[in-house]
Amino acid sequence: MPDPVYGRPMNAHNSDRPLLALLIRLGGIMGLSIMAALIKLGSTRGIHIVEMMFWRQFITLPILLGWAAMAGGVRLLSSKRPRAHAMRGIYGTIGMVFNFGAVIMLPLAEATTIGFSAPIFAVMLAILLLKEKVGPWRWTAVLAGFAGIIVIAQPGSGHFPLEGALVALTGAFMIALISIQIRELSLTESPMAIVFWFAVITTLCTAPLLPFVGRAHAPLDWLILLGIGLAGTWGQLGITMALRYGKVSSVIVMDYSSLVWATVLGLVLFDVLPTSTTWIGAPLIVASGIIIAWRERVLAKRNFADMRGAAGT
Repeated sequence: MPDPVYGRPMNAHNSDRPLLALLIRLGGIMGLSIMAALIKLGSTRGIHIVEMMFWRQFITLPILLGWAAMAGGVRLLSSKRPRAHAMRGIYGTIGMVFNFGAVIMLPLAEATTIGFSAPIFAVMLAILLLKEKVGPWRWTAVLAGFAGIIVIAQPGSGHFPLEGALVALTGAFMIALISIQIRELSLTESPMAIVFWFAVITTLCTAPLLPFVGRAHAPLDWLILLGIGLAGTWGQLGITMALRYGKVSSVIVMDYSSLVWATVLGLVLFDVLPTSTTWIGAPLIVASGIIIAWRERVLAKRNFADMRGAAGT
């Protein structure tokens, strides 16, 4: 079977290493958490969100081009589905606006926790778009997740901007929508190609806006922009590479470590700790995501067994 990242054949030894997959995923989540902290830090220094989006993606391009060249040639980045990549890129760019905006508008831990609601929206979209039947386990998880969101946001309390919570929820919705696109793209495209063309499209979308929002920056600002690009690329490649050695349902639990990183980075960089309601609502949202992932794994095994039975194997 060809390696989806490197384009080389995989054997059983390097394709099933669950501990390594968990460690790589953990490192990737740390990279994305550092990126989020740098985005918030950049916003406090007056760096426009469009600039941060541009440099986040533009820096990815030479890294992936170099990686592809070393792994077998830039042909690894080729695609016969430019329209599908264009749609994924447009949706992804919109998602970046909301997810970057959530980090800017909310404390890091709260923005991160609300972002965990993406699996909840994924279930809703599976019902609407994929016509999947959802049983009591996943419905219970959805309700628990939304209860956690309400506990954290506390509509009307004013303990943090309600519009920030809405931006974060929209970002989570976009992540769920994009995950369906990526799932479909992954049937024919390598993860490296998907990441590369997303970076190309976002760069092309944001570059024309730079003359209107860009300004002169101090050296520290340029270091922050460089850090956003490097940490984001590191994180995105890490969570992708983890799937080379382990299953999604096994490694996704590491994603919740981002709450730890967000708490630590929020305290160190901004002297902010999560509110008491966040500690109450977060377990509900995290449990919701874990239940959804577990249930989907059970259903996948059941469907596979049914297919084998129907085939008489």
